[in-house]
Amino acid sequence: MSRVPDPGGRYDGGRPVPHEPDHSRSPNRVERRQSRWATVLAVLQRLLYLVVTVAVGWAVWFFLLSRLSRGPEQAWVFLPVWLILAYALLPRIHKILSSLYIPDYFIGRTRTGDGVLGDPVNLAVVGTGEELRKAMLTAGWVEAAPINLATAWRTLTSTLLGRSYPAAPVSSLYVFGNKQDLAFQREIDGNPRKRHHVRFWKCPAGWMLPGGLSVDWVGAGTYDRSVGLSLFTFQITHKIADRTDEERDFIIETLRAARAVESVHVILNYSSGYHHRNGGGDAIRTDGHLPIIDLYEPGRPGSSKPGSDS
Repeated sequence: MSRVPDPGGRYDGGRPVPHEPDHSRSPNRVERRQSRWATVLAVLQRLLYLVVTVAVGWAVWFFLLSRLSRGPEQAWVFLPVWLILAYALLPRIHKILSSLYIPDYFIGRTRTGDGVLGDPVNLAVVGTGEELRKAMLTAGWVEAAPINLATAWRTLTSTLLGRSYPAAPVSSLYVFGNKQDLAFQREIDGNPRKRHHVRFWKCPAGWMLPGGLSVDWVGAGTYDRSVGLSLFTFQITHKIADRTDEERDFIIETLRAARAVESVHVILNYSSGYHHRNGGGDAIRTDGHLPIIDLYEPGRPGSSKPGSDS
């Protein structure tokens, strides 16, 4: 039988009655107006994506079905159809869907330009950009060139012809809504088909890792084992090795061997260990630990970070 509070707002046991939370609309007119505009803009953006997707889908139908109906000599249309599907239609579809079901905040994963979950964030760094660059170069890593038509073409020809391209660009992945600020790699077998590589993102001012730890950079290191097609878009891309923890640890060992860092601390069980797929459809697995690389010089204030020594 339910108890009725007395006139003083207490149950017969003397405990106070909890107040109902206020779920009414904000009395602030500016906040309400901003909320409405944000909703309108989000709807318009998704409608635009939908229109583009329908238009591209029609183009695929026009090129493929209408052409092939004329005879097998029209098989050449598979090339433009693949280009439209891989680089226009499927990315647009993923962009629309991922904006609905993937959260737009830090969850320990990168995102592709299409919004699909990418590689795991498996490194954090304390230090300036110049300190990070110096440490990586000292450890034998090469800074990746910016990606553009010229560098993409050189990467393609170097891969096909087995030529060396130590500064081959890496594709863009996103954290904090931004593509990587720095990227480094180590070429294998004299061509960019196989390589160690890592991306770094500058953390926003005042941002902290879950748990309240302050770092300056987060990174995602993986190993490119071959070149193939993305499972989700059929774009040409690198395929990565699934044991991402081994690449994370390799990056740290190269820095230690070069005496390029002050210390490394590991947040054990930063996330649950998991296995999943990245933005290209490659299997990934991780133990969930997050190493924090400290680039500060010994004795500099703020150089000591909590965590387990690795």
